[in-house]
Amino acid sequence: MKITALNQDIVWKNKQENFKLIKDQLQNQNADLFLLPEMFSTGFCMDAAEISDKNEESLEFLKKISKEKNASFCGSASVEIEGKFYNRMYFVKPDSEITFYNKRHLFSFSGEDKIYSPGNERVIVEYLGIRFLLQVCYDLRFPVFARNNDDYDAILYVANWPEKRVEAWEHLLKARAIENLSYVFGLNRIGTDGNDLFYKESSHCFFADGKEIAEKKGNLVSAELNLEELKDFRKHFQFLNDRDTFEIRL
Repeated sequence: MKITALNQDIVWKNKQENFKLIKDQLQNQNADLFLLPEMFSTGFCMDAAEISDKNEESLEFLKKISKEKNASFCGSASVEIEGKFYNRMYFVKPDSEITFYNKRHLFSFSGEDKIYSPGNERVIVEYLGIRFLLQVCYDLRFPVFARNNDDYDAILYVANWPEKRVEAWEHLLKARAIENLSYVFGLNRIGTDGNDLFYKESSHCFFADGKEIAEKKGNLVSAELNLEELKDFRKHFQFLNDRDTFEIRL
């Protein structure tokens, strides 16, 4: 499976400009799955009442472009549901089948927990035979929530993770791959946001041994996921068999 991610310089609070930017940047690209950053249509913004989707604008864009390119699309957006705001990660398949995950760990340092509501479930979606665990940005700091119970093959992280803390982002992505014997694809945005925070290019895809497998060209990051190679690796290194047993209570 080929995954291509867009290192997007998100236009602050401007959905239509971001939709146009994404279409233009991916116009001549082919992949099985395209990744977009956290809050790809607005930037990571706490003005939820102003920027959140009221009519599923971001989802409708994903459905349309997914159908056009005959590929799945995944990214998060700010949404309002029955008076509550969520940082919602969508996984949209070409046939318009939709899976979503509401970000569980809200970034209290920015006040996200005061504005958005947390998700209450762990979400795994299967596509082309590969099982993906969906995660958003700050979730990366909580390894228990991402622990592999032999129920997924790859983790997808979409983020707005500023340069000043990027060392944590890059090291933890590799750690999640190694400890879970899993592919880990972490997509971060680039550029400067409306809060004057700078984001450097720092998107990666790691194999289960911690090896970087992503190829970068311009603003695109691509990787090939080989399920048989992963199965062989897990068969040889059966570390997951020694994991602790525990229950996550949400």
